[in-house]
Amino acid sequence: MPRKDPGEPLLASNKKAFHNYTVLDRFEAGIRLSGTEVKSCRARAIQLQDGYVYIKNRRAILANVHIAQYEFGNIFNHPAKQERALLLHKREILKLAQWLDTKGGTVIPLRFYLKNGLVKVEIAYCQGKTHADQREDLKKRESDREIRRALRK
Repeated sequence: MPRKDPGEPLLASNKKAFHNYTVLDRFEAGIRLSGTEVKSCRARAIQLQDGYVYIKNRRAILANVHIAQYEFGNIFNHPAKQERALLLHKREILKLAQWLDTKGGTVIPLRFYLKNGLVKVEIAYCQGKTHADQREDLKKRESDREIRRALRK
């Protein structure tokens, strides 16, 4: 019996991002990881909540993402919270740098996933939501839920 294709297995997601930010544009990026970091990612030991991306020397850097140390690692195990380089095309990096300089938004990681055996990161350019925007979203979600309940009955 053939194995089912898992597609793109999700390793971690930033669920609070959609509550706190309005997502304007998304990018897929590779990430430079060491061997034990890849094993920790596959074990889903990633926390993205406080992560962000900044541009330094024409390179995209992922900061404040916690990838736990590999449980079976040795003295060459990686530090849990370190800056990691993102692998993007030059034009994508320039576009992100331009947005960060002019529009006052932020770039955050949305999710880590596997694609063809490689760890990928989906990053997004976002604008922060105000408390009023967040309340409106909650009201809209609640009203949609009530409408769906009424239609089922």
